[in-house]
Amino acid sequence: MSPVPAETTSASVRQRSARIATEVLAPWVWVLLLPLAVAWQVTSHHVGETLLWGLITGVFGSILPMAVIIRGAKKGQWDSHHVTNRAARVIPFAACIGFLAIGFGILIVGNAPRELIALAAAELISLVISVAITFGAKFKVSMHAAVAAGAVAVLVQVYNPWAALLLLGVAWVCWSRVELKDHTTAEVSVGTLVGLVGGGGAYLALAAALV
Repeated sequence: MSPVPAETTSASVRQRSARIATEVLAPWVWVLLLPLAVAWQVTSHHVGETLLWGLITGVFGSILPMAVIIRGAKKGQWDSHHVTNRAARVIPFAACIGFLAIGFGILIVGNAPRELIALAAAELISLVISVAITFGAKFKVSMHAAVAAGAVAVLVQVYNPWAALLLLGVAWVCWSRVELKDHTTAEVSVGTLVGLVGGGGAYLALAAALV
């Protein structure tokens, strides 16, 4: 049996690593876990309130939109649950914005902690910016990059600067999207910028304004 070329083995390892990053650090994962992490800190580690407010934000911002996206992928409406085709992102974006807006309204009516309200609003702002760029400029922003970068920016503010170490995960998932040829370097770069400014920046401003 002839040995497997080193180049083939290396490419296989890169592809495997890229696929792991793309799934483990997918937007829906960040959007589900981030509100729980924020709620845990701002409620002084109160389990009940953490689950209540964290899951309201996570379910409406992540689980429900993802259910629509997976259903559409299974029906062949778009290529996969990552919706790599730019033109096919209309319904997924609409689902994300629509469900998150409902969750945002529930947080306001329920008098949720201001940080959770600010987080939901920042996520909405980031989504709107991404929609404007994706369809207005016809440039496919990487949502993996945008959500990951925005999440880390929020965690740094809610916890401490050590949370910036999670930027290694952002770099990994950005690399994965390029490695899998689902995005270009420019698309993940713009996505990262949208997350840091549109997500992290909006959270900083809103959390302070809602005091």
